[in-house]
Amino acid sequence: MAKAHKLTHIARKGIAKGGKPVGPGMHGDGAGLWLKVTDGGSSSWILRYTFDGRERWMGLGPYPDVGLAEARERASDNRSKVRQGIDPLDERHANDAERRATRAKAVTFDWCASKYIEAHAPSWSNPKHIDQWRNTIATYASPTIGALDVSRIDTGHITKVLEPIWTEKAETASRLRGRLESILDWAAVRKYRKGDNPARWKGHLDTLLAKQSRTKRIKHHPALPWPEVGHFMTALRKQPGVASKALELTILTAARSGEIRGAIWSEFDLNSAMWIVPAERMKAGKEHRVPLSEEAVKLLKALDRKDDGDLVFPGARAGRPLSDMSLTAVLRRMERHGITVHGFRSTFRDWAAETTNYPREMAEMALAHTVSDKVEAAYRRGDMLEKRRHMMQAWAKHCGTSLCKGRSKAWEM
Repeated sequence: MAKAHKLTHIARKGIAKGGKPVGPGMHGDGAGLWLKVTDGGSSSWILRYTFDGRERWMGLGPYPDVGLAEARERASDNRSKVRQGIDPLDERHANDAERRATRAKAVTFDWCASKYIEAHAPSWSNPKHIDQWRNTIATYASPTIGALDVSRIDTGHITKVLEPIWTEKAETASRLRGRLESILDWAAVRKYRKGDNPARWKGHLDTLLAKQSRTKRIKHHPALPWPEVGHFMTALRKQPGVASKALELTILTAARSGEIRGAIWSEFDLNSAMWIVPAERMKAGKEHRVPLSEEAVKLLKALDRKDDGDLVFPGARAGRPLSDMSLTAVLRRMERHGITVHGFRSTFRDWAAETTNYPREMAEMALAHTVSDKVEAAYRRGDMLEKRRHMMQAWAKHCGTSLCKGRSKAWEM
Protein backbone atom coordinates (compact mmCIF):
# COMPACT_ATOMS: atom_id res chain seq x y z
CA MET A 1 0.00 0.00 0.00
CA ALA A 2 1.30 3.49 -0.84
CA LYS A 3 2.63 5.60 1.96
CA ALA A 4 -0.12 7.46 3.80
CA HIS A 5 -0.29 10.86 5.49
CA LYS A 6 1.57 12.82 2.84
CA LEU A 7 -0.41 15.97 3.53
CA THR A 8 0.10 18.23 6.55
CA HIS A 9 -1.59 21.25 8.16
CA ILE A 10 0.12 24.66 8.01
CA ALA A 11 -1.34 27.27 10.36
CA ARG A 12 -3.36 29.99 8.56
CA LYS A 13 -2.36 28.46 5.20
CA GLY A 14 -4.53 25.36 5.14
CA ILE A 15 -3.20 22.11 3.69
CA ALA A 16 0.42 21.72 2.64
CA LYS A 17 2.45 19.05 0.85
CA GLY A 18 6.19 18.82 1.22
CA GLY A 19 6.15 21.97 3.28
CA LYS A 20 4.45 24.06 0.59
CA PRO A 21 0.76 25.09 0.43
CA VAL A 22 -1.14 23.11 -2.17
CA GLY A 23 -2.59 24.79 -5.25
CA PRO A 24 -5.25 23.76 -7.75
CA GLY A 25 -5.27 20.10 -8.67
CA MET A 26 -5.44 16.66 -7.05
CA HIS A 27 -3.26 16.13 -4.00
CA GLY A 28 -2.89 12.63 -2.57
CA ASP A 29 -2.59 11.91 1.14
CA GLY A 30 -2.00 8.23 0.50
CA ALA A 31 -4.15 5.09 0.90
CA GLY A 32 -6.66 6.43 -1.67
CA LEU A 33 -7.41 9.75 0.04
CA TRP A 34 -7.21 12.82 -2.18
CA LEU A 35 -7.76 16.53 -1.74
CA LYS A 36 -9.24 18.17 -4.83
CA VAL A 37 -8.56 21.92 -5.12
CA THR A 38 -10.35 23.92 -7.85
CA ASP A 39 -9.01 26.94 -9.67
CA GLY A 40 -11.40 29.03 -7.61
CA GLY A 41 -9.81 27.81 -4.38
CA SER A 42 -12.56 25.50 -3.06
CA SER A 43 -11.44 22.12 -1.75
CA SER A 44 -13.05 18.74 -1.11
CA TRP A 45 -11.98 15.26 -0.03
CA ILE A 46 -12.30 12.24 -2.32
CA LEU A 47 -11.65 8.57 -1.58
CA ARG A 48 -10.42 6.39 -4.44
CA TYR A 49 -10.96 2.65 -4.01
CA THR A 50 -11.53 -0.48 -6.08
CA PHE A 51 -14.54 -2.76 -5.64
CA ASP A 52 -15.23 -5.87 -7.75
CA GLY A 53 -12.55 -4.73 -10.14
CA ARG A 54 -14.10 -1.31 -10.63
CA GLU A 55 -12.38 1.93 -9.71
CA ARG A 56 -14.67 4.15 -7.66
CA TRP A 57 -14.40 7.72 -6.41
CA MET A 58 -16.39 8.77 -3.35
CA GLY A 59 -16.75 12.27 -1.94
CA LEU A 60 -16.04 12.62 1.80
CA GLY A 61 -16.98 16.26 2.30
CA PRO A 62 -15.61 19.78 1.70
CA TYR A 63 -12.50 21.23 3.29
CA PRO A 64 -12.21 22.93 5.78
CA ASP A 65 -15.64 21.74 7.07
CA VAL A 66 -14.08 18.29 7.10
CA GLY A 67 -10.55 18.63 8.43
CA LEU A 68 -7.55 16.49 7.58
CA ALA A 69 -7.89 14.21 10.62
CA GLU A 70 -11.61 13.65 10.04
CA ALA A 71 -11.07 12.97 6.33
CA ARG A 72 -8.50 10.29 7.19
CA GLU A 73 -10.96 8.73 9.69
CA ARG A 74 -13.76 8.68 7.13
CA ALA A 75 -11.44 7.14 4.53
CA SER A 76 -10.38 4.47 7.00
CA ASP A 77 -14.00 3.59 7.86
CA ASN A 78 -14.92 3.19 4.20
CA ARG A 79 -11.82 1.13 3.39
CA SER A 80 -12.89 -1.18 6.23
CA LYS A 81 -16.29 -1.63 4.54
CA VAL A 82 -14.58 -2.55 1.29
CA ARG A 83 -12.63 -5.27 3.11
CA GLN A 84 -15.97 -6.58 4.47
CA GLY A 85 -17.37 -6.82 0.94
CA ILE A 86 -19.50 -3.69 1.19
CA ASP A 87 -19.35 -1.04 -1.52
CA PRO A 88 -19.59 2.21 0.51
CA LEU A 89 -20.79 4.20 -2.48
CA ASP A 90 -23.62 1.75 -3.22
CA GLU A 91 -24.47 1.79 0.50
CA ARG A 92 -24.69 5.58 0.46
CA HIS A 93 -26.96 5.57 -2.59
CA ALA A 94 -29.23 2.98 -0.94
CA ASN A 95 -29.43 5.03 2.26
CA ASP A 96 -30.25 8.16 0.27
CA ALA A 97 -32.99 6.34 -1.60
CA GLU A 98 -34.47 5.06 1.67
CA ARG A 99 -34.48 8.55 3.15
CA ARG A 100 -36.21 9.91 0.05
CA ALA A 101 -38.81 7.15 0.24
CA THR A 102 -39.39 7.87 3.93
CA ARG A 103 -39.85 11.56 3.23
CA ALA A 104 -42.27 10.73 0.42
CA LYS A 105 -44.37 8.60 2.78
CA ALA A 106 -44.23 11.10 5.66
CA VAL A 107 -47.33 13.18 6.34
CA THR A 108 -47.29 16.57 8.00
CA PHE A 109 -49.32 17.72 10.98
CA ASP A 110 -51.15 20.27 8.80
CA TRP A 111 -52.18 17.51 6.39
CA CYS A 112 -53.50 15.40 9.26
CA ALA A 113 -55.36 18.39 10.69
CA SER A 114 -57.06 19.10 7.37
CA LYS A 115 -58.03 15.44 6.96
CA TYR A 116 -59.37 15.25 10.53
CA ILE A 117 -61.55 18.34 10.01
CA GLU A 118 -62.71 17.02 6.63
CA ALA A 119 -63.70 13.70 8.22
CA HIS A 120 -65.61 15.22 11.14
CA ALA A 121 -67.11 18.36 9.56
CA PRO A 122 -70.34 16.59 8.48
CA SER A 123 -71.13 15.91 12.15
CA TRP A 124 -70.53 19.55 13.13
CA SER A 125 -73.82 21.29 12.39
CA ASN A 126 -72.46 24.78 12.96
CA PRO A 127 -70.18 26.06 10.13
CA LYS A 128 -68.72 28.50 12.66
CA HIS A 129 -67.35 25.51 14.61
CA ILE A 130 -65.50 24.29 11.53
CA ASP A 131 -63.98 27.74 11.00
CA GLN A 132 -62.90 27.88 14.64
CA TRP A 133 -61.04 24.58 14.26
CA ARG A 134 -59.27 25.73 11.12
CA ASN A 135 -58.43 29.17 12.49
CA THR A 136 -57.00 28.03 15.84
CA ILE A 137 -54.84 25.39 14.15
CA ALA A 138 -53.62 27.84 11.49
CA THR A 139 -52.94 30.63 13.97
CA TYR A 140 -51.32 28.81 16.87
CA ALA A 141 -50.17 25.34 15.76
CA SER A 142 -49.19 25.51 12.09
CA PRO A 143 -46.36 28.06 12.46
CA THR A 144 -44.58 25.70 14.89
CA ILE A 145 -45.53 22.14 13.93
CA GLY A 146 -47.54 22.42 10.72
CA ALA A 147 -44.75 21.27 8.39
CA LEU A 148 -43.39 18.59 10.75
CA ASP A 149 -43.75 14.89 10.09
CA VAL A 150 -46.62 13.99 12.41
CA SER A 151 -44.76 10.89 13.58
CA ARG A 152 -42.00 13.07 15.06
CA ILE A 153 -44.17 15.44 17.07
CA ASP A 154 -43.38 15.08 20.77
CA THR A 155 -44.19 16.75 24.09
CA GLY A 156 -41.63 19.49 23.50
CA HIS A 157 -43.39 20.53 20.31
CA ILE A 158 -46.80 20.59 22.00
CA THR A 159 -45.64 22.71 24.94
CA LYS A 160 -43.92 25.09 22.53
CA VAL A 161 -47.31 25.63 20.87
CA LEU A 162 -49.32 25.98 24.08
CA GLU A 163 -47.07 27.83 26.53
CA PRO A 164 -47.21 31.28 24.82
CA ILE A 165 -51.02 31.41 25.18
CA TRP A 166 -51.66 29.10 28.13
CA THR A 167 -52.34 31.87 30.66
CA GLU A 168 -52.97 34.87 28.41
CA LYS A 169 -55.61 33.12 26.26
CA ALA A 170 -56.61 30.32 28.59
CA GLU A 171 -59.88 29.30 26.93
CA THR A 172 -58.35 29.28 23.46
CA ALA A 173 -55.32 27.34 24.72
CA SER A 174 -57.49 24.73 26.42
CA ARG A 175 -59.56 24.17 23.29
CA LEU A 176 -56.43 24.07 21.15
CA ARG A 177 -54.88 21.39 23.35
CA GLY A 178 -57.98 19.23 22.96
CA ARG A 179 -57.91 19.70 19.21
CA LEU A 180 -54.22 18.77 19.02
CA GLU A 181 -54.96 15.63 21.03
CA SER A 182 -57.82 14.65 18.70
CA ILE A 183 -55.74 15.17 15.56
CA LEU A 184 -52.81 13.16 16.92
CA ASP A 185 -55.18 10.38 18.03
CA TRP A 186 -56.57 10.30 14.49
CA ALA A 187 -53.03 10.10 13.08
CA ALA A 188 -52.22 7.19 15.40
CA VAL A 189 -55.32 5.23 14.35
CA ARG A 190 -54.36 5.82 10.71
CA LYS A 191 -50.88 4.42 11.48
CA TYR A 192 -49.09 7.71 10.77
CA ARG A 193 -47.55 7.77 14.26
CA LYS A 194 -46.93 5.48 17.21
CA GLY A 195 -46.73 5.80 20.97
CA ASP A 196 -48.53 7.91 23.54
CA ASN A 197 -50.29 11.11 22.57
CA PRO A 198 -48.05 14.05 23.60
CA ALA A 199 -51.09 16.39 23.78
CA ARG A 200 -52.94 14.32 26.39
CA TRP A 201 -53.73 16.18 29.60
CA LYS A 202 -54.20 13.79 32.52
CA GLY A 203 -50.97 12.35 33.83
CA HIS A 204 -48.93 14.24 31.25
CA LEU A 205 -49.40 17.90 30.35
CA ASP A 206 -51.11 18.51 33.69
CA THR A 207 -47.68 17.99 35.26
CA LEU A 208 -46.02 20.50 32.91
CA LEU A 209 -48.55 23.31 32.53
CA ALA A 210 -50.17 25.41 35.23
CA LYS A 211 -53.73 24.58 36.19
CA GLN A 212 -55.99 27.16 34.61
CA SER A 213 -58.36 29.05 36.85
CA ARG A 214 -61.92 28.51 35.73
CA THR A 215 -62.68 32.14 36.34
CA LYS A 216 -59.99 33.14 33.86
CA ARG A 217 -61.41 30.83 31.23
CA ILE A 218 -64.97 32.15 31.40
CA LYS A 219 -65.71 34.82 28.84
CA HIS A 220 -68.10 37.32 30.38
CA HIS A 221 -70.51 39.03 28.02
CA PRO A 222 -71.60 42.56 28.97
CA ALA A 223 -75.13 42.22 30.32
CA LEU A 224 -78.03 44.53 31.03
CA PRO A 225 -78.79 44.76 34.78
CA TRP A 226 -81.98 42.83 35.53
CA PRO A 227 -83.94 45.84 36.94
CA GLU A 228 -83.59 47.57 33.54
CA VAL A 229 -85.01 44.77 31.38
CA GLY A 230 -88.60 46.03 31.43
CA HIS A 231 -87.62 49.50 30.23
CA PHE A 232 -85.43 47.95 27.53
CA MET A 233 -88.21 45.61 26.33
CA THR A 234 -90.62 48.55 26.00
CA ALA A 235 -88.16 50.25 23.67
CA LEU A 236 -87.37 47.00 21.83
CA ARG A 237 -91.02 46.32 21.01
CA LYS A 238 -91.13 49.63 19.14
CA GLN A 239 -88.33 48.50 16.80
CA PRO A 240 -89.38 47.32 13.32
CA GLY A 241 -88.16 44.24 11.50
CA VAL A 242 -87.71 40.50 11.94
CA ALA A 243 -84.45 40.86 13.87
CA SER A 244 -86.09 42.84 16.67
CA LYS A 245 -88.71 40.09 17.10
CA ALA A 246 -85.93 37.48 17.15
CA LEU A 247 -84.13 39.43 19.86
CA GLU A 248 -87.33 39.69 21.90
CA LEU A 249 -87.89 35.93 21.74
CA THR A 250 -84.22 35.36 22.60
CA ILE A 251 -84.71 37.35 25.81
CA LEU A 252 -88.05 35.75 26.72
CA THR A 253 -86.69 32.21 26.32
CA ALA A 254 -83.15 32.90 27.65
CA ALA A 255 -81.91 31.07 24.57
CA ARG A 256 -78.71 31.45 22.61
CA SER A 257 -78.80 33.63 19.52
CA GLY A 258 -78.00 30.72 17.20
CA GLU A 259 -80.83 28.61 18.61
CA ILE A 260 -83.31 31.39 17.86
CA ARG A 261 -81.95 32.30 14.43
CA GLY A 262 -81.98 28.67 13.29
CA ALA A 263 -85.42 27.90 14.72
CA ILE A 264 -87.98 26.31 12.39
CA TRP A 265 -91.75 26.18 12.83
CA SER A 266 -91.86 22.40 13.19
CA GLU A 267 -89.94 22.72 16.48
CA PHE A 268 -92.84 24.66 18.07
CA ASP A 269 -96.14 23.41 19.45
CA LEU A 270 -97.97 26.62 20.20
CA ASN A 271 -101.06 24.80 21.46
CA SER A 272 -99.04 23.28 24.32
CA ALA A 273 -96.69 26.30 24.49
CA MET A 274 -93.57 24.21 23.96
CA TRP A 275 -90.41 24.64 21.89
CA ILE A 276 -88.23 21.55 21.44
CA VAL A 277 -84.76 22.33 20.08
CA PRO A 278 -83.20 19.19 18.55
CA ALA A 279 -79.87 17.92 19.83
CA GLU A 280 -78.00 18.74 16.62
CA ARG A 281 -78.72 22.45 17.11
CA MET A 282 -77.67 22.56 20.75
CA LYS A 283 -74.20 23.40 22.02
CA ALA A 284 -74.21 20.44 24.43
CA GLY A 285 -75.58 18.08 21.79
CA LYS A 286 -78.74 17.29 23.82
CA GLU A 287 -82.37 18.00 23.02
CA HIS A 288 -83.62 21.07 24.90
CA ARG A 289 -87.26 21.63 25.88
CA VAL A 290 -88.32 25.24 26.41
CA PRO A 291 -91.68 26.01 28.06
CA LEU A 292 -93.02 29.12 26.34
CA SER A 293 -94.53 31.99 28.28
CA GLU A 294 -97.81 33.56 27.18
CA GLU A 295 -95.86 36.52 25.81
CA ALA A 296 -93.59 34.24 23.75
CA VAL A 297 -96.57 32.40 22.26
CA LYS A 298 -98.29 35.69 21.43
CA LEU A 299 -95.12 36.93 19.70
CA LEU A 300 -94.84 33.76 17.59
CA LYS A 301 -98.51 33.78 16.58
CA ALA A 302 -98.19 37.38 15.42
CA LEU A 303 -95.27 36.64 13.08
CA ASP A 304 -95.84 36.69 9.34
CA ARG A 305 -95.27 33.03 8.48
CA LYS A 306 -93.69 32.67 5.04
CA ASP A 307 -95.01 30.12 2.58
CA ASP A 308 -91.58 29.49 1.01
CA GLY A 309 -89.76 28.16 4.05
CA ASP A 310 -89.91 26.77 7.57
CA LEU A 311 -87.58 29.30 9.18
CA VAL A 312 -89.23 31.30 11.94
CA PHE A 313 -86.89 34.24 11.41
CA PRO A 314 -85.77 34.17 7.76
CA GLY A 315 -82.92 36.37 6.63
CA ALA A 316 -82.67 38.63 3.61
CA ARG A 317 -81.59 35.74 1.37
CA ALA A 318 -84.24 33.15 0.55
CA GLY A 319 -83.95 30.01 2.65
CA ARG A 320 -81.25 31.45 4.88
CA PRO A 321 -81.64 32.48 8.54
CA LEU A 322 -80.75 35.85 10.01
CA SER A 323 -77.02 36.50 10.24
CA ASP A 324 -75.26 36.37 13.61
CA MET A 325 -74.86 40.17 13.48
CA SER A 326 -78.51 40.96 12.80
CA LEU A 327 -79.56 40.90 16.47
CA THR A 328 -76.51 42.91 17.47
CA ALA A 329 -77.48 45.46 14.83
CA VAL A 330 -80.79 45.98 16.67
CA LEU A 331 -78.86 46.86 19.84
CA ARG A 332 -76.73 49.30 17.86
CA ARG A 333 -79.80 51.01 16.39
CA MET A 334 -81.12 51.39 19.92
CA GLU A 335 -77.72 52.87 20.87
CA ARG A 336 -77.13 50.10 23.41
CA HIS A 337 -73.39 49.76 22.82
CA GLY A 338 -72.46 48.49 26.28
CA ILE A 339 -74.36 45.17 26.18
CA THR A 340 -74.43 42.01 24.04
CA VAL A 341 -77.18 39.68 22.90
CA HIS A 342 -75.59 36.79 24.78
CA GLY A 343 -75.47 38.94 27.89
CA PHE A 344 -79.25 38.67 28.32
CA ARG A 345 -78.71 35.08 29.46
CA SER A 346 -76.68 36.48 32.34
CA THR A 347 -79.43 39.00 33.00
CA PHE A 348 -81.93 36.15 33.32
CA ARG A 349 -79.57 34.18 35.57
CA ASP A 350 -79.00 37.20 37.85
CA TRP A 351 -82.75 37.85 38.04
CA ALA A 352 -83.46 34.25 39.03
CA ALA A 353 -80.69 34.22 41.66
CA GLU A 354 -81.34 37.63 43.20
CA THR A 355 -85.13 37.96 43.14
CA THR A 356 -86.57 34.42 43.23
CA ASN A 357 -86.31 31.19 45.17
CA TYR A 358 -86.28 28.97 42.12
CA PRO A 359 -83.52 26.34 42.53
CA ARG A 360 -80.23 27.14 40.85
CA GLU A 361 -80.44 23.91 38.84
CA MET A 362 -83.77 25.00 37.37
CA ALA A 363 -82.26 28.21 36.04
CA GLU A 364 -79.26 26.26 34.69
CA MET A 365 -81.65 23.92 32.87
CA ALA A 366 -83.47 26.90 31.37
CA LEU A 367 -80.12 28.12 30.04
CA ALA A 368 -79.33 24.62 28.67
CA HIS A 369 -76.23 24.47 30.83
CA THR A 370 -74.85 21.05 31.73
CA VAL A 371 -76.13 19.67 35.03
CA SER A 372 -75.87 16.21 36.56
CA ASP A 373 -77.76 13.40 34.85
CA LYS A 374 -79.82 12.85 37.99
CA VAL A 375 -80.92 16.49 38.13
CA GLU A 376 -81.63 16.53 34.41
CA ALA A 377 -83.82 13.41 34.72
CA ALA A 378 -85.79 15.03 37.56
CA TYR A 379 -86.35 18.27 35.66
CA ARG A 380 -87.58 16.43 32.59
CA ARG A 381 -90.49 14.99 34.56
CA GLY A 382 -93.84 16.66 33.99
CA ASP A 383 -94.13 18.37 37.38
CA MET A 384 -90.68 19.94 37.13
CA LEU A 385 -91.37 21.04 33.58
CA GLU A 386 -94.45 22.88 34.80
CA LYS A 387 -92.37 24.60 37.49
CA ARG A 388 -89.96 25.67 34.78
CA ARG A 389 -92.97 27.00 32.88
CA HIS A 390 -93.94 29.09 35.93
CA MET A 391 -90.38 30.41 36.11
CA MET A 392 -90.37 31.47 32.44
CA GLN A 393 -93.78 33.09 32.85
CA ALA A 394 -92.49 35.03 35.85
CA TRP A 395 -89.47 36.11 33.79
CA ALA A 396 -91.74 37.28 30.96
CA LYS A 397 -93.83 39.25 33.44
CA HIS A 398 -90.67 40.85 34.81
CA CYS A 399 -89.63 41.74 31.24
CA GLY A 400 -92.95 43.51 30.78
CA THR A 401 -92.63 45.64 33.92
CA SER A 402 -90.87 48.95 33.34
CA LEU A 403 -90.25 49.72 36.99
CA CYS A 404 -88.90 46.74 38.89
CA LYS A 405 -88.25 47.46 42.54
CA GLY A 406 -87.99 45.06 45.44
CA ARG A 407 -88.18 41.31 45.45
CA SER A 408 -90.20 39.47 42.82
CA LYS A 409 -93.07 37.23 43.82
CA ALA A 410 -91.78 34.66 41.38
CA TRP A 411 -90.38 32.60 44.25
CA GLU A 412 -93.88 31.39 45.09
CA MET A 413 -93.69 27.88 43.69
